[in-house]
Amino acid sequence: MHSDPLPDAPPHNGASTGQFGSWEMQLSDMTLILSDGARPAGRLGCQPATARIEIAVNVSARQFHHPHFVAQVLDLVALGGIDARRLKLELTETSLLENVDDTIAKMNVLKTHGVSFALDDFGTGYSSLAYLKQLPLDMLKIDRSFVLDLLTNQNDAVIARTIIALGRSLGLRVLAEGVELAAQRDFLFQHGCDAYQGYLYAPALPASTVLSAGGKR
Repeated sequence: MHSDPLPDAPPHNGASTGQFGSWEMQLSDMTLILSDGARPAGRLGCQPATARIEIAVNVSARQFHHPHFVAQVLDLVALGGIDARRLKLELTETSLLENVDDTIAKMNVLKTHGVSFALDDFGTGYSSLAYLKQLPLDMLKIDRSFVLDLLTNQNDAVIARTIIALGRSLGLRVLAEGVELAAQRDFLFQHGCDAYQGYLYAPALPASTVLSAGGKR
């Protein structure tokens, strides 16, 4: 289990986004993992300086398609005392395209409660654009493999620009993973990327450090 955040940095305002928890455990551990994410989320919400921080939780395909997934998420959000509007569930293309009707139904129920969704590692799978336009997503995340060499590899640069343009045309926010250089960040922002995460902004930090810092970064 990983409970360190990977901070995201928005380009224009100072409201950072933090990620807590890697929800990649067995189904029997689902409650434990989300509780681990919900506890810091609740404490962050009690502090004015960190009240806008978003909690992102990675969800596996197996967990997402569990029959009680929606009920468990809503129960844990209620028990954790967090604002569901600050909870973002990150799904892979495999998760989303496995039983699309069930996927859309679950996403829509959770979205009525304020939960948002991001498509993680976009561009590395085999998603259909026809399905992508049907899914009630809020964000696309550019996989770090396209960010690493975008300053020197024309193909990576084109792919990154294309994902940004696609996201914007669909009304989705776009976040780039694995940004380590200011020049990478500048390139991405120049082409319309909304946010980034990576060592340029901050290394992985425990929730206690984010709480003690009070969102000053």
